[in-house]
Amino acid sequence: MPETYTYKVRDSSGKLIQGSIESDNSVLVANRLRQMGYVPISIDKAKGTGLKREISIPFITNRVKLQDVAIFSRQFATMINSGLTLLRALNVLAIQTDSPSLREILIQVRQEVESGKSLAASLAPHPKAFDRLYVAMVRAGEASGNLDQVLENLAVSVERKVDLKRQVKAAMIYPIVVLFLIIIILIAMLVFIVPQFKSMYATLHGSLPLPTRVLVATSNAMAKFAVPLLVLVGVIVWLVKRWLTTSTSGRLIWDTIKIRVWIFGPLARKIALTRMTENLASLLSSGVPVLESLEITKDTVGNVHYANAISDVQIGVKGGEPIVNRFSKYDIFPPMMSHMIGVGEETGAVDEMLRKISEFYAKEVAAMVASLTSLIEPVLIIVMGTTVGSMVISLYLPMFKVITLLNKQPQ
Repeated sequence: MPETYTYKVRDSSGKLIQGSIESDNSVLVANRLRQMGYVPISIDKAKGTGLKREISIPFITNRVKLQDVAIFSRQFATMINSGLTLLRALNVLAIQTDSPSLREILIQVRQEVESGKSLAASLAPHPKAFDRLYVAMVRAGEASGNLDQVLENLAVSVERKVDLKRQVKAAMIYPIVVLFLIIIILIAMLVFIVPQFKSMYATLHGSLPLPTRVLVATSNAMAKFAVPLLVLVGVIVWLVKRWLTTSTSGRLIWDTIKIRVWIFGPLARKIALTRMTENLASLLSSGVPVLESLEITKDTVGNVHYANAISDVQIGVKGGEPIVNRFSKYDIFPPMMSHMIGVGEETGAVDEMLRKISEFYAKEVAAMVASLTSLIEPVLIIVMGTTVGSMVISLYLPMFKVITLLNKQPQ
C-alpha cells in the first residue's frame, strides 16, 4: 500500500521546496523527484499517516471547497501563461495547496498526465473538484491549442461562482439565525417556563382556556417525549430532503417553490440566470459545440424549470432553429435576455452577449442581497413577536379569568 513521504528538494535555480508525495518506497520517490528536475535533499516517511487514514471522515475530510478550486485555477492559468509545462505546474500546485483533498487529486492528475493522458482525461475522474463544465472547457482548450486562454477563462468563471455562492450565503444567514433563535426561545419557554405556570394553574380548580390547554399539552409532550420527538423530526426532515432531491416530482415542487416564493423567488431566479448564462458563455467562448454546451449547462443550472427549458432549446437547435426562438417561449427568461441573445446570434457574438447578461444579473443579485436584510427584518420581527406574544398571552389568560371573576364578586 502506498505511503506518504515528505521531502525537501532544490530546483534548478537553487530554491528550497518542501512537500509530500505518495509512493511505495523512498527510492521511487527520489526517482520521481529527479525526473521532475529536482535535486533531493531529504526524504522521510510522514508521521501519523495511518492515524490520518483511520479518522478520515467521508464527505467532510474528503470534500474539496470551491474556493480551493478557484485559487488552483487562477494559479494554474498564471503558470501556464508564464510558459511552465503541465507537469511542472501541477507539481508546484500539488505542493503548495492548503487543501489535503485537492493535493491528493492533483498528485493523481499529475501521475495520469505523466503517463500520457490528456489533462481533461486526467481531471474527469474527479468530479467533486472538477465538474463536467470544467473538464469540457479544458478538453476544448487542448483541442484548439488555446489551453492557456481557456484556463484563464476558467479561473474567472470559478471565481465568479465563489463570489455568487458567498452572496447567496450572505442572503440566507440572517433569516436562518433569527429562525434558529425563535426555535430556541420556544423550546426554552415550553421546557422551563410553562411548567412553572402549570403548577400554579393546578390550584385554580377550574377549566383552563383553550390556548392555555394547548400550550400545557405541548409542554407535557416536550417533557415526556423530547428524545422521540427529536428523532421523529430528524427522520421526517431527512425523508423530505431525500424526496425533494432524488424524486422527480419532489425536485419539481421544490424548484417551483424556490422561484415563486415571496422575496426569495426573484433572488433565486436571478441566481439561476446568472449561473446559466455564465456557464454557457464560458463553454461557447472556449470552443465547446453548442449542443454539448447546452447539455452541460442544463446539468449545472440547478433548477428543473430552467433545465427543461434548455432541453427544449436543444431540440430547436438540432432542428436548425436559432437559440432565441425557444428561449422567448418561456416566461422564466426575461425579454431583455432573449433580445440580447438574438442580437448576439445576428452579430456572431452569442458568448459575449451571454457574458454581459451574466454580469448584469450578478450585479442584480449583489444589489438584492444588500437590500434583503431590510426587507426580511420586519417580517422576522413580526413572526418572533407574534409567536412569543401568543405564548405569553396563553400563559396569562387564566389569570385574567380569575381577576374578572374576583371583580364580579359582591363587595
